[in-house]
Amino acid sequence: MANTVLEFKDASIFQGDSLVLSNVNVEINKGDFVYLIGKTGSGKSSFMKTLYADIPLKKGEGSIVDFNLNTLKEKDIPFLRRKLGVVFQDFKLLTDRTVNANLEFVLKATGWKDKVAMANRIEAVLEKVSMKTTGFKFPHELSGGEQQRIAIARALLNNPELILADEPTGNLDPQTSIEIMEVLLEINKNGNTILMATHDYALLLKYPSKTLKCDENQVYEVVQRRA
Repeated sequence: MANTVLEFKDASIFQGDSLVLSNVNVEINKGDFVYLIGKTGSGKSSFMKTLYADIPLKKGEGSIVDFNLNTLKEKDIPFLRRKLGVVFQDFKLLTDRTVNANLEFVLKATGWKDKVAMANRIEAVLEKVSMKTTGFKFPHELSGGEQQRIAIARALLNNPELILADEPTGNLDPQTSIEIMEVLLEINKNGNTILMATHDYALLLKYPSKTLKCDENQVYEVVQRRA
């Protein structure tokens, strides 16, 4: 289906030879905002890593942004990752270069060559996260929340079909977490599909949305109780 961005059918996810999640049946459609929750060790990270092909899918069916995870070849992985935007808990910014240079590095690595087009794209994504005036700064000159905004801008560079946010508020205080959440929701409102792994149940209560839970080797949708 044209609207399906991510689908698993009867999939099993392994870390090496250890079964982490079994009988996974998940569907995420274009424009969705989906939480992925579960205790530490419940399989959230393994699930995320399978999506960007850090862990191969050995059993069952899986497809993501029109790539078949069962038949994915090593040479196809960079092309898959170009259609995904990944936001990490610890930002993963290159500390030896400015914000602009961080973003330019990603564009060059993904095949951009035109300097003017790169500068325009960098300006556009920084504007989306309200960080347009910080391009000349180094990561250590920014707060944690500002660094995470830059990480979100980086994830947007190649107009991804799906953004994977892996504990994006995990290192932030509650107020900054809310600000980052509102950035992500604004991006989602503009049409980007987002899957966000989180431990922060306060955010789920404040911003309810479709929720998947990893528990006892399963992934299932949590039905939100209405008052």
